[in-house]
Amino acid sequence: MKLLVRNLPRSTTEAELKALFEPFGLVQSCSLVMDDESGQSKSFGFVEMPKPGNGKAAMKQLNAKIIAGNKIRVKKAETKTDDTPGSL
Repeated sequence: MKLLVRNLPRSTTEAELKALFEPFGLVQSCSLVMDDESGQSKSFGFVEMPKPGNGKAAMKQLNAKIIAGNKIRVKKAETKTDDTPGSL
């Protein structure tokens, strides 16, 4: 299950993000989205957990949690679809 984590403090590291989710189960991957110009976090990232039940538990427990003064938002990541005209 891929989760979108928004409103993270800019100081959050990938290791801290992973540690936040590990109590709920195995974290397959996590990544912060970084600004190309400044190299700083854009305040959101993605966490992948192989077991959907663990992802749902993490989402329920961590959504609206206050981290370093920021109320984070956790939800299931949307999958991108190809909306190109003429594509099947």
